[in-house]
Amino acid sequence: MIEELRSLPSVDRVLNDARVRKAGEAFPHETVVGVIRRVLEEKRLVMRAEGKAIAPDDVIAAVVSELEGLAELSLRRVVNATGVILHTNLGRAPLSEDAIAVMREVSSGYCNLEFDLEAGSRGSRESHVEALLCELTGAEAAAVVNNNAAAVLLGLTALARRREVVVSRGQAVEIGGGFRIPDVMRQSGAKLVEVGTTNRTYAHDYEEAITERTVALMRVHSSNFRIIGFTSGVTLEELVAIARRHDLLVLDDLGSGCLLDTTVYGLSPEPMVQQSVRGGASLVFFSGDKLLGGPQAGIIVGQKQCVEKLRRHPMMRALRMDKVRLAALAVTLGHYLRGEAVARVPVWRMIAAPLSVLEERVRKWLEACDGAEVVEGETMVGGGSIPGSGLPTRLLAIAGRGGNSPQALARLLRARKVPVVGRVEKDRLLLDSRTVLPEEDGIVLEALCDISRRLKRG
Repeated sequence: MIEELRSLPSVDRVLNDARVRKAGEAFPHETVVGVIRRVLEEKRLVMRAEGKAIAPDDVIAAVVSELEGLAELSLRRVVNATGVILHTNLGRAPLSEDAIAVMREVSSGYCNLEFDLEAGSRGSRESHVEALLCELTGAEAAAVVNNNAAAVLLGLTALARRREVVVSRGQAVEIGGGFRIPDVMRQSGAKLVEVGTTNRTYAHDYEEAITERTVALMRVHSSNFRIIGFTSGVTLEELVAIARRHDLLVLDDLGSGCLLDTTVYGLSPEPMVQQSVRGGASLVFFSGDKLLGGPQAGIIVGQKQCVEKLRRHPMMRALRMDKVRLAALAVTLGHYLRGEAVARVPVWRMIAAPLSVLEERVRKWLEACDGAEVVEGETMVGGGSIPGSGLPTRLLAIAGRGGNSPQALARLLRARKVPVVGRVEKDRLLLDSRTVLPEEDGIVLEALCDISRRLKRG
């Protein structure tokens, strides 16, 4: 084994290889040497474990691969043709052109993030969005943090630490990524009191659970699943009535956070933030990058005295939003105020797209890919929004031929400079036109031409 280990090339030999020199041109000498040493150590461990010699070219190839990986940005734009609008793995909501422009503007230099230009003194970063949120929702005050999980955690920590919060057992949910309401409550220091059963909870269940330690009743929207059949729930209005009788808070975690009526577009009703505020919730929590169609954010609206307690809590600084996302959020909210969200916010453009337009677009895709066909399908909203409710769509379906399986064709699309991500279903590669923005059609057409050439070669 000693002889095999000696066969590994030295650092200098690898460093002077033409392939390594080329791959390492963009990096300082110390970085390249560090990569070489790390690769050599990994190869030594492999050789000791497997008792096999490793060729010098294998070492060179591994070093070149690592250097190329360092040089290439791994986070890239992709075209979403999966049929899921708010695809969490693909970054959820794409932003409007106006939001992207203002993000570029405020990040290209300094900005008045926490500076009052009129007074010439320190200001509040939340002032850039609070008035917009209050105008849109009817709330007395508003605050924003990094995401909705952070918003709920902050709310519970600031208002309910060492106190009890009553929640329906059917709402003590996990909404993805291991985010569980009971766990969040434990981290906040609040005590969860579950009432009712998984499928049926009544107003008297809440009444009977209230003690001198109770501080709030909480509603959690079951955003990514639906229980049907033998069910019973308590409305927000009923919760508010109970809370007022006992001088308690009502915390409403809406998750997705919708400002428009989804039923207008043929979807199931999604709770709207304005309705929760009007219904009397003390605080309402929702996301910025789901049905709102903005950047990642946790938005909190509601009663001024509650919001102020959250603002004064030390955790607020750890969870606050940065200038770039605040700017994008402000522009997105502006789209709603001006009544242009359906025309300007990409998520709502996709939801509202007429089926006839989707048909026309996918027919053009068909012209670029021999052997494909147009099929009917359903687009899901995704992102934990409106479970079990989809939108009719048109898809391009491509069957594999010869040595080109649908999976291989899908990999080919993902390997492009701008990857196109579809889905494989029933032994066909499917591309959904609803989740592809019209301005991305050129990218899809180029990709389909490549697939067509590959299929012709067999």
